[in-house]
Amino acid sequence: MKPPSSLALATPQGGRPLAARQSRFRSGKLGRRTALLAAAALAVLAGCATPPAPQRPPLKLTVLHTNDHHGRFWPNADGEYGMAARKTAIDRVRAEVAAGGGHTLLLDGGDINTGVPESSLQDAEPDFIGMNLLGYDASTFGNHEFDKPRAVLARQRQWATFAMLSANIYTKAGERFAEPYRIFERGGYRIAVTGLTTPDTPQLVLPDNVSDLEFRNPAAEAARLLPELHAKADMVIVATHMGHYPDGKHGINAPGDVEMARSLPAGQGFDLIVGGHSHDPVCMLAENVRNEGYVPGEPCQPDRQNGSWIVQSNLWGKYLGRADFVIDAGQIRLVAYQLIPINLKRRAPDGSKVTVGPAIPEDPVVRAALLPFQERGQQALTRPVGVTVGVFDGDNARVRQQPTSLGTLLARVMLEKTGADLAVMNSGGIRDSLPEGPVSYRDLLKVQPFANRLAVVRLTGSELLQWLQVAAKMSKGAGGYPQTAGVQMVIEGTTLKQARVQGRLIEPQREYRLALNHFTATGGDGYPRLVDHPGYLDTGFVDAEALREYIAARSPIQAADFAPQPDDVQRP
Repeated sequence: MKPPSSLALATPQGGRPLAARQSRFRSGKLGRRTALLAAAALAVLAGCATPPAPQRPPLKLTVLHTNDHHGRFWPNADGEYGMAARKTAIDRVRAEVAAGGGHTLLLDGGDINTGVPESSLQDAEPDFIGMNLLGYDASTFGNHEFDKPRAVLARQRQWATFAMLSANIYTKAGERFAEPYRIFERGGYRIAVTGLTTPDTPQLVLPDNVSDLEFRNPAAEAARLLPELHAKADMVIVATHMGHYPDGKHGINAPGDVEMARSLPAGQGFDLIVGGHSHDPVCMLAENVRNEGYVPGEPCQPDRQNGSWIVQSNLWGKYLGRADFVIDAGQIRLVAYQLIPINLKRRAPDGSKVTVGPAIPEDPVVRAALLPFQERGQQALTRPVGVTVGVFDGDNARVRQQPTSLGTLLARVMLEKTGADLAVMNSGGIRDSLPEGPVSYRDLLKVQPFANRLAVVRLTGSELLQWLQVAAKMSKGAGGYPQTAGVQMVIEGTTLKQARVQGRLIEPQREYRLALNHFTATGGDGYPRLVDHPGYLDTGFVDAEALREYIAARSPIQAADFAPQPDDVQRP
């Protein structure tokens, strides 16, 4: 709490300040004798009063932070990042800080789940075990914490020995879904840590997984909670999963950390915002200008908005963020900040890859604890599926801008597996390309990591045209941008001018069978909700498994055979 005044120290709990009690004697109708006795009693009390407590020494507090881990518990093929090396880096900082009389907190900005298949196949158990071993104090909920059924999240919350915080997620009954904040004691000071989660979550995960939850406006929730936190703590920190958008330009996304910081009363906001969601290292070149080309090992200046420091450390545990503060006499100063690269590599002039800075050895205890999970994952993922000729393009920048061979492949898989007339695949569900050559199950799960089920819905021609009109409005870059099979569309601007199924114009009264994934059918990526339609059928087929069967039956499979045709989607 803020250092109390001497007046407050003389006040009994629940009573008025001493000066207020004195005024009653001055204003009341007391006799001279009573007044003299009262004055004498007050003098005795004043003489016996407990002297003020000595002022606390300054607190040196180092906040370590990560975000968007996405299942990277093990180093990649180049030996980059991984939780065992991260543990070594954390322990080194903790030892240095402790030797200097300081204290540490370790926080995470959410999205522990969903990334590499080794983690996804095991419900991120190795990642939660790793975070426990690394000694995390708290994390917020990212949108990917809701990728799987809630029973999985319930198990993860049981695995976690650290606080999982979010103040703006509520049940439909109006109760908070998670612990809103926690107070940590460090060196005689109280540090409040809360969490906030993007309200975009229902559009970014299977809507059924969050159908009973409400993701309230984070800035409004922060404004409501902050007075309570400032009254209880010397420093107030929030771990967010909302995104950092320079100068508050958040585009189609929900407002992020910058916008929230600006919306709060000056001097009454958060002292530190530990962010996540947008996957960027927040290193500023100038006010409201982020260094989009940040190079590992360079100095990093965090953002500052309306009195709040904002930090974010890229993703996957590539960096360990370190923010060194001093709290003294009610003032909080950031004295140093850096991003510590965890065995990241750069290209040397001769083309070889060299580590940025000194190599960080892996902690043997953490490595030994995670090794069995890595081995189990490898056994499941190395099974051969088939062979591709040519690369099936799933590059994020292209697949959300134009039809690609991989988008066409996935839509055709849906078409064949379900027997539908047409199929639409949301580009946001395509997470990687398929390389040329032998294809393993791991490759398929990199492309489709969410275990979406395939669905078919029977629609009249008029209903289908209305649905396709929404698909036509999906802007380039959006996760809803459509990849298709069995349908040809002519789109002018954002208006659907004509649509054909299997080469024939759609007839308003005729029935059509549309294949899509369950995520899209439940309203994901901005599409109309179809799971309540009387013609809806959840097939139970999992997308990556259907893809595996399709490739295995046609191996070797030619990327050229899936090149988008000019008349699939025409945009004059």
